Amino acid sequence: MLAALTVRDIVLIESAALEFAAGLNVLTGETGAGKSILLDALGLAAGGRGGGRANVRPGAGQGSATAVFEPPAKHPSRSLLADQSIPVDGEIVLRRTLAADGRTRGFVNDEPVGVALLKDIGASLLEVHGQTDDRGLFDNATHRALLDAFGAHEDLADEVAARFAAYDAARGKLEELRHLQATAAADADYVKQAVDELSALDAQEGEETSLAAERTLLMNASRIVEDVSAASELLSGERGAEASLALALKRLSRMSEEARQASAAAESALEQSFAFAEEARRELDALLSRLEADPGELERKEERLFAIRAAARKYATQPDTLPKVLAGFRARLEALDLGGGKLKETEAAVAAARAAYRDAAKRLSEARKSAAKKLEAAVAGELTPLKLGHAKFRVALAPLEEPAAQGLERIAFEVATLEGAAFGPLAKIASGGELARFSLAIKVALAQSGPPAALVFDEVDRGVGGAVADAVGVRLQRLAQSTQVLLVTHSPQVAARAERHFRITRKGDKMAVELLDDGERLEEVARMLSGAAVTDEARAAARRLLAEAQTPPKKSRKRA
Repeated sequence: MLAALTVRDIVLIESAALEFAAGLNVLTGETGAGKSILLDALGLAAGGRGGGRANVRPGAGQGSATAVFEPPAKHPSRSLLADQSIPVDGEIVLRRTLAADGRTRGFVNDEPVGVALLKDIGASLLEVHGQTDDRGLFDNATHRALLDAFGAHEDLADEVAARFAAYDAARGKLEELRHLQATAAADADYVKQAVDELSALDAQEGEETSLAAERTLLMNASRIVEDVSAASELLSGERGAEASLALALKRLSRMSEEARQASAAAESALEQSFAFAEEARRELDALLSRLEADPGELERKEERLFAIRAAARKYATQPDTLPKVLAGFRARLEALDLGGGKLKETEAAVAAARAAYRDAAKRLSEARKSAAKKLEAAVAGELTPLKLGHAKFRVALAPLEEPAAQGLERIAFEVATLEGAAFGPLAKIASGGELARFSLAIKVALAQSGPPAALVFDEVDRGVGGAVADAVGVRLQRLAQSTQVLLVTHSPQVAARAERHFRITRKGDKMAVELLDDGERLEEVARMLSGAAVTDEARAAARRLLAEAQTPPKKSRKRA
């Protein structure tokens, strides 16, 4: 429910704070007092457009509107906030600031948000029905979910969506396989030749770099052999390092025990040096053996290197990625060789998924047809008491050209306002009170199927009085049993049924809002009955209206 609304410096409002009841809340006052300004401010807080009637009060630098909601634990608005990582602890507070130049900023639970997100959250919490509303019932995109909720077959709708996702995934796999097979078939000889050629080459990642280094070594073998031989001779010759180190160790070993103990560290270092020199000489000898062993080694290395580089150029890749290129060609060849069997298998999977989807979708279509008839009958029963007996309502189920996640049909609520007139969208049926009353009739029929946290009606009783106004009040009171209702009204029959009554007054360029107690309500309803001069007869009539309104319509009392 909408718990509270605080408005500062918006149009005529310097400061206003309203706390709402869970049921039916009404705003009354003289024409021009500014009742609709409050609704505009509420719409602004919930993501509506700035400007127009909702602008900054003259002389103020900034205006603001703050709406506090207390939605149920599993309300969709909480999921929206969770998806945006916005913390929610009980209340959801929507706040909008409006600068004098028209710029606005939005906040949810004091977290700054974009206007688009604020509008999405606001739309899930608040549904406005009036002359300029373009959301809620007047948005065809909402009709499918409303009908599914009314028919209590949302689980079946979820099953259809899941089966469509499986069918769509299977179709994607089939298209991918067909494309792969077609590509492979178009150049089958080329693919086979590439697999044979690259398999025979069997290039390895990093091999080209290694071969290039070995080629450079072998190309400079003669000079390297000369240098390596000289280095080896310096180590192993008659006067080389090894001989000198060995001689030094021999001289130290002949010394007395006391002298050897004193030179132990030096002797150990000499032993290590001799071992290192011996190892170095062996490595040099091994390198000489490699350089001198096979004169044809250079030629073989070059042939391998050039073959790898040529293959990389041919297949427009780098030498190190040749193994991946080979894997790709093998996959294409496999698709060509085995694609027939895989294709049939995948086609069978697609057919099975499509059959499962269509079975669930047909069951959903039947459920929707049944729910549509019940909804049409329910709305028809509400139209005559609301002075809309000449109008007709239908749920149009138009087949889709292609199957979709939402089922086999497009759903739209349509009306015909004149006898023999064609059906058309709700948003184009009429203007003013007729439009709002039509919304009321549909909302009463849909009352138990997932209502928003709050419903707002702007002058739903415009142009009616007497028994029709009383019928409007009864239906609003009944609707308020399942969801909170807030409305602007000029009808005493409607105002008398409110659980909370606010009076809007205007003095000069300022507007005031006051919550009425029982005595003040009596006077306000009497004023609405008689006009400016409140008579005793008007008070008596108001007292009767208020007494009659104390007995709510017979229906289970549930509040959002």
